[in-house]
Amino acid sequence: MATTLIRNGTVVTARDTAPADVLIEDGRIREVRPGISAGEATVIDATGMCVMPGGIDVHTHLDMPFGGTTSADDFETGTRAAAFGGTTSIVDFAIQGRGTRMRDALDTWWRKAEGRACVDYGLHMIVTDLAHSGMEDMDEMVCEGVASFKLFMAYPNVLMVDDATIFKALSRTARNGSLICMHAENGSVIDAIIARALAEGKTAPVYHALTRPPRAESEAVHRAIAMAEIAGAPVYIVHLSSEDALNEVREARDRGVPAFAETCPQYLLLSIDELERPNFEGAKYVFTPPLRPKEHQPRLWEGLKHDHLQVVSTDHCPFCFADQKTLGKDDFTKIPNGGPGIENRLQLIYHHGVNAGKISLNRFVEITSTTPARLFGMYPQKGEIAPGSDADIVIWDPQARHTISAATHHMRVDYSMFEGFEVVGNARTVLSRGEVIVDGGKFLGKPGRGQYLRRQARGGAWR
Repeated sequence: MATTLIRNGTVVTARDTAPADVLIEDGRIREVRPGISAGEATVIDATGMCVMPGGIDVHTHLDMPFGGTTSADDFETGTRAAAFGGTTSIVDFAIQGRGTRMRDALDTWWRKAEGRACVDYGLHMIVTDLAHSGMEDMDEMVCEGVASFKLFMAYPNVLMVDDATIFKALSRTARNGSLICMHAENGSVIDAIIARALAEGKTAPVYHALTRPPRAESEAVHRAIAMAEIAGAPVYIVHLSSEDALNEVREARDRGVPAFAETCPQYLLLSIDELERPNFEGAKYVFTPPLRPKEHQPRLWEGLKHDHLQVVSTDHCPFCFADQKTLGKDDFTKIPNGGPGIENRLQLIYHHGVNAGKISLNRFVEITSTTPARLFGMYPQKGEIAPGSDADIVIWDPQARHTISAATHHMRVDYSMFEGFEVVGNARTVLSRGEVIVDGGKFLGKPGRGQYLRRQARGGAWR
């Protein structure tokens, strides 16, 4: 039985910050307290370090087909990059093809991950077709540990489903205890705006943002929450990008509605200005929802601080600039939507959140690890440092200086959205189920060691 002792560090959870040692046996945490005897354990000295639960990114798109191409990171490269950044669990998205069973999609994504995943992974199911046996499919998926489903209110004729389908799915989750994740934008209106822009010869990357106004997001968020209320089910809004949409979530939560939302580092730190970069460089920042004007950023940070937003994920969906983003050189609608970020989430939120005084250290742990685990049926196996929990731990150096760059990152993409960003605070040592997989900038894990997470229904969103 492998035994490891993390000694002399400061254990940081969503609730507490205190000096303590952490004893690990056979992949799980056995004891957390000061002064644990080492015995025959392998000792990791964490003097001056924060010892935190590994990050959990509940929104990634690895090896995902989109717009005639496929996202650049597969489950091997993407999860390895995640580990370097201190993330020890992800939840990716399987996609049900129209006219197919959800079981087919689940089997396909299991094959994508098998033998490749370096950290533990769960799967959401993207629902595109609820005809015939779709409702029974949802129940079967819950039995398989797929405790969440994603529906799209955008991308007509590709991923978008109508309100009746959304309501039926929400009503089913009220029975089976799963959680609906909603991509909330008014896709029909956006399509009309896009058609008008193209007719006027407006094809540059910036028009991706200008044709998807914040009100198109907030209207859809309002509608999604209303349907969830009628169905008697919680709802989770993915990649919330604007103050307008945040106001809808806050108003619902103030009324006691179980509405939850995530945002992403790009919406907290980047703006629509990036899309106006010359030489088609703006295409690097084309993702959906789009980047907003700078004035939205402080409102999102306030939302994180006051629990109007509960989670920071990445929506990691990288496409290389040189041979993928350029597919839309003459038409912004053909630029593959997505950007890289799985490696930099903790660095950016720690530096620009904790160091800048926008959020506390405990809140940092809460929004990047503990709440994702709670909402998506992984807690307390994940997202906690306590006896019985998996020993998914990041030993965080609060003084480490790092410059984010495509030249040094581990994502399989030829640019960084945060090129040149200097951060203070970085993962030094990363453990997954007690195994050191990253230490001092070296990867010590191996592809295929990541395990599928069978997540529990009726998680934190239901309580």
